[in-house]
Amino acid sequence: MEMRRVLICVALMAIVTYIPRVLPLTLFRKPIRSKYIRSFLDYTPYAVLGAMTFPDVFFSTGSLTSAALGTAAALYLSYKGKGLVTVACAAILVVYLAELL
Repeated sequence: MEMRRVLICVALMAIVTYIPRVLPLTLFRKPIRSKYIRSFLDYTPYAVLGAMTFPDVFFSTGSLTSAALGTAAALYLSYKGKGLVTVACAAILVVYLAELL
């Protein structure tokens, strides 16, 4: 991946993450009581980050099979409530073992 694309992605992610967090501070003086708006503002950065990075997961390894296995392992462990480090390490391990075979 070329450096220009990486910098553009980082800048876009920073802007997309920064705007929803700053707008409530500048536009609303009172606390936001709507559960819908609060959850939207809380989860928007994660949704955008996931949408930007998830497609690249399948092209980050030597084969689509190992990438799919690593993704499946990560999804399973995250569904079970495991921590970020555990999920990442397990996915890396599964991809490594799949690449060995």
